Amino acid sequence: MRRRPAAVRERERAASPLLGDAAERAAAGEAEFPVPAAHTAAELSALIGLLAEVEADLDPGAGAAGADGSDDAGGAGSSDDSEPLTVVVGHGRDEASRAAAAAFTEAWQARGGQVLATVDWPESAASWLRPARRMTEQGPRAWVVAGALTGWAQMSRRLRHSTDWDPARTFAFASLRDARLRELAGPDAVRGLRGASPEGGTWEFGEEEDEGFFRYGAGLREIPRGGR
Repeated sequence: MRRRPAAVRERERAASPLLGDAAERAAAGEAEFPVPAAHTAAELSALIGLLAEVEADLDPGAGAAGADGSDDAGGAGSSDDSEPLTVVVGHGRDEASRAAAAAFTEAWQARGGQVLATVDWPESAASWLRPARRMTEQGPRAWVVAGALTGWAQMSRRLRHSTDWDPARTFAFASLRDARLRELAGPDAVRGLRGASPEGGTWEFGEEEDEGFFRYGAGLREIPRGGR
């Protein structure tokens, strides 16, 4: 039987949301990928802070809202009819990811944020198409995700392949702070993805052409707490 050229096989792999044997081994617990750990208070606060920055960028005249939900009362140029930062929360089905998603939802809603939907996904599935559609069908301004590395890698590949999802509008818990995510999911599925670290810092996957892309380990750039 004639084998397809390596370049053709690579294009087919990039177009598919499935990872094949590597994902199957990971789902069976045979691969060396970490199980998500419980999130920390500093991690949750940093994640809320990232979303608050995006919210402020969308409505810069709405006052100095902080990550704790406080407002600069009566700020000049504030607008009651500004469009809210709508969020869809997604998570894997492990206990730590469920708890992280629930904690974010509670904290985001407590500061007046809107969560349009909460969607979970399995570590192993036929295509991940149903949860991918649920993640995008309401057109949120941002996504917040928590999960194991291989489950999210496959979800993100499906999202990128079959929906209008944008990794640059996606914010993750520390369980996805792993340079191997780029290799598993592909650069198009991680470019611009940001998240929080357990210590309260943040991280992001940069552009391939950036000088710092390779310096920070497959594009994963760490930003210490309080600095950029």
